[in-house]
Amino acid sequence: MPANKIVFISPAHPLRGGISASAERLAQALQEAGHEVVIYSFSLQYPGFLFPGKSQFTDEPPPAGLNIKTRLNSINPFNWLFVGREIAQEKPDRIIVRFWLPLMGPCLGTVLRVARFFSRKPCKVTGLVDNIIPHEKRPGDRPFARYFVRACNDFVVMSKSVGEEIKQFLSAGASPESAIRFAPHPVYDTYGGPVNKDEARRQFEIPFGAPTVLFFGFIRKYKGLDLLLNALAQTPDIHLLVAGECYEDWGFYQKIIDEHQIAPRVHLYTDFIPAEQVRVFFSAADLIVQPYRSATQSGISQIAYHFDKPMIVTNVGGLPEIVTNGVSGYVVAPEPEAIAAAMKDFFENKRSEKMIEGVRSEKERFSWQNLVEKLLR
Repeated sequence: MPANKIVFISPAHPLRGGISASAERLAQALQEAGHEVVIYSFSLQYPGFLFPGKSQFTDEPPPAGLNIKTRLNSINPFNWLFVGREIAQEKPDRIIVRFWLPLMGPCLGTVLRVARFFSRKPCKVTGLVDNIIPHEKRPGDRPFARYFVRACNDFVVMSKSVGEEIKQFLSAGASPESAIRFAPHPVYDTYGGPVNKDEARRQFEIPFGAPTVLFFGFIRKYKGLDLLLNALAQTPDIHLLVAGECYEDWGFYQKIIDEHQIAPRVHLYTDFIPAEQVRVFFSAADLIVQPYRSATQSGISQIAYHFDKPMIVTNVGGLPEIVTNGVSGYVVAPEPEAIAAAMKDFFENKRSEKMIEGVRSEKERFSWQNLVEKLLR
């Protein structure tokens, strides 16, 4: 494949979170494949009143070897015109644009149209789409998504369900078979190796030898932490490690903990988890649980694969495409009873060793090279 000049529009450092982290890793993979990459990121991603967390920014150092230009303002139309012209001046062969929220549709759709209008040579635009219809719906979602979709030539999705949703917004006469390609989310391999399990658990005051599951990532209703807490009440010997910033009222979850009297078995770390600490949390767990009510794909699964951790995921969205039931983990209904049954089976029947082997075999499907090839095909 000939080398390309690629403009990659996506959140990146100093913005924090899974999309930024995966965008930086993808840019590295594109460069390793011989392409020149410039990332255009956001100077303002969300207005403060729309962001539910404590901070949008990280204090960690920038990733080495990446050209990141912090330019985009998601709510300033004059900025969109300026950035579109600046991207055209880069003379890219390709533009890859990350899309995860319809709120970004007006900004990204305009930037792409301006960039192509002022470009002096043909430039293909590929949307890398995490979500097209959000988990938490808002007014304007559909027209904003449509505006973005019709600014792109084609799409790569990391969940087949997202590909089906994109079909709703394609222009009349467009061929979904040629416009939409599927590549599963690659394994996150940027968090270093595991640490000793006993040492990791000591940091969290988890008893030696206690069966332990991990809920990792920011906390929203659709992520189903309440389902897992109710399941924990049905499994009296299991400890739960909760790691991630809460984006809503914690009182809802605390009430469940208090009602079931499970506080001694729930270990809470409800702040943003820095990258260097991720491996400690995953190393402390025997099993990763994603009790989501809705989902497309999940980067948490790909961190679990990196650390050779079996998973319980719910049978929603693209999660069953990532975890093979009975091999790398369990695929269950989004109900406390089903989650509890899977946890009991894993620990009582000593499935750990066999499922770790399954995880190691399964993760060969999830390479960054595959995603690069699908994007540039």
